[in-house]
Amino acid sequence: MMNAHSNNTSSPRQPAVAGQFYPADSKDLQASVSRYLSEAEPITPAPKAIVAPHAGYMFSGAVAGSAYAGWQNLDTAVRRIVLLGPAHRFYLRGMAVPAARQFVTPLGAV
Repeated sequence: MMNAHSNNTSSPRQPAVAGQFYPADSKDLQASVSRYLSEAEPITPAPKAIVAPHAGYMFSGAVAGSAYAGWQNLDTAVRRIVLLGPAHRFYLRGMAVPAARQFVTPLGAV
């Protein structure tokens, strides 16, 4: 479903809120993520699915770290991630699917 707000290109999507809701500097971001994961209680067995918040790290970093900590030491690689989330800036009926083939983060492209 395309709409007036859709990006109709396949160029990488640049970070929209780096430096606002999480550190824009790669070293600071890596340190934050490492801290949240190391402070979490390990979950065993590793979860098959995760429901985690995506608010700014100052609001939800510890909870997200707890959710993802179970995937830190997996014996097999995660092959597919499906991310579902709300449209924050405009009303959307249906589903938006990005045209971007990569999402750029301070830690590199995904």
